[in-house]
Amino acid sequence: MMTQPKKKKTMPKLSRVTDYIWDVPTDFMDGMRVPGRLFLSPELLKGLEIDTLSQTANVATLPGIQKYSMAMPDAHPGYGFPIGGVAAFDAEDGVISPGGVGFDINCGVRVIRTNLTEKDVRPKIRKLIDALFRAVPTGVGAKSKLRVSDSELRRVFEDGAGWAVEEGYGVADDLEHCEENGGIKLPGDLLVSDKVMKRGKPQLGTLGSGNHFLEVQCVREIYDQDIADAFGLHAGDITVMIHCGSRGAGHQICTDHLKLLGKASKKYGIELVDRQLACAPVQSREGQAYFTAMCAGANYAWANRQVITHWVRETFHKFFGDIEMDLVYDVAHNVAKLEKHMIDGKSQMVYVHRKGATRAFPAGHPDVPKAYRSVGQPVLIPGSMGTPSYILCGMDKAMELTFGSACHGAGRVGSRKAAMRKFKGAEIEKELLAKGITVKATHPSVLAEEAPAVYKPSDAVVDVMHQTGVARRVVQVVPIGVAKG
Repeated sequence: MMTQPKKKKTMPKLSRVTDYIWDVPTDFMDGMRVPGRLFLSPELLKGLEIDTLSQTANVATLPGIQKYSMAMPDAHPGYGFPIGGVAAFDAEDGVISPGGVGFDINCGVRVIRTNLTEKDVRPKIRKLIDALFRAVPTGVGAKSKLRVSDSELRRVFEDGAGWAVEEGYGVADDLEHCEENGGIKLPGDLLVSDKVMKRGKPQLGTLGSGNHFLEVQCVREIYDQDIADAFGLHAGDITVMIHCGSRGAGHQICTDHLKLLGKASKKYGIELVDRQLACAPVQSREGQAYFTAMCAGANYAWANRQVITHWVRETFHKFFGDIEMDLVYDVAHNVAKLEKHMIDGKSQMVYVHRKGATRAFPAGHPDVPKAYRSVGQPVLIPGSMGTPSYILCGMDKAMELTFGSACHGAGRVGSRKAAMRKFKGAEIEKELLAKGITVKATHPSVLAEEAPAVYKPSDAVVDVMHQTGVARRVVQVVPIGVAKG
């Protein structure tokens, strides 16, 4: 049985756990199995949309959910789950939901460090951004310079960034510095539709549009010198941040399985308070089919970012010669992962849905690269074109509070249509240039849609993660040049 969403029009009385943690009571909405949990400062709490809170409560009604339905400090309304939502479901009795992953499967971020300084790059930044814009196909409908066969594309879905490195688009160390080593081993046979193949083939190695970007940055502040040293980052260093995902292939995988899981919800008698929460028992045929396809979409995204990294390196080498360009780390957003966590004092396998959320594992965790295992996993939090980005480090508290998860960015506070009405792209470009930020986009409207003012302050969002002990603030990087889709 499926019913329409039950949206409350007024905010419930939240239970304050700390200055940065607030609980939504289970009596806020019929059918909530667990409370909601919001990670927000008092100031960010003032801007919380009722739809974000309602979606957090909706997720709490799903079978097998553990502990809490969570919203990170960048949370805002999404499809089914809020963007910035985290939820874990029992690996035997829980469900899996595409709405808890999103359409852009493994939209993610990677950071490359260099041994260049701002003085080296600033005089060439305009020509460098132009060259990067030409090197990396960007924008809606952008087509790759690659020509892959169907069999090669299947290997991309199966092997992720490993395929790209094997084909010469990177080095083995790149894989060591990726979440999941840049590829999840598929739990079942690769089964994706012809539409997925058709959309994926021409887009491998493309940046895409919307909030995706390629940004040349400078390390401006260091908050924890020891961890920054472990990450190989120093004040004044030039870094490059790449933000993109699985493009049309991931979108089509989500679309295909939303239809199948919508039927599965009825088949298995799962009552949904929102059709967008279409799901299936995770161990069902439909559930495992989606999980396998989602893993394939995540692998495509890792391969995509790896190919882009190769072209970024080529471009920098043309400008600056034989410089260092090492991958610091690559993190996934928009993914569901089978992980082991302690729940009520017992070790339990769960499917952690991170939708617009980042893994934040602490020191000593076996899934953290050996190079960082003594300090913890890098957590990469991008800003909004004209605001700082941050590199944090996962801490022990994350395992206790958030299933090892942190926020993934600044988080929108307004729609793209509203931004288009309010801002003019040419004016945004002038404002950014006045701040020393060179920007290039496929169209001025892109700059209007992605104006810094339509996002929450990145420092305020990051501060919540730092104050709760989920992830320690390590480094601030600021943009000096941006290529937007």
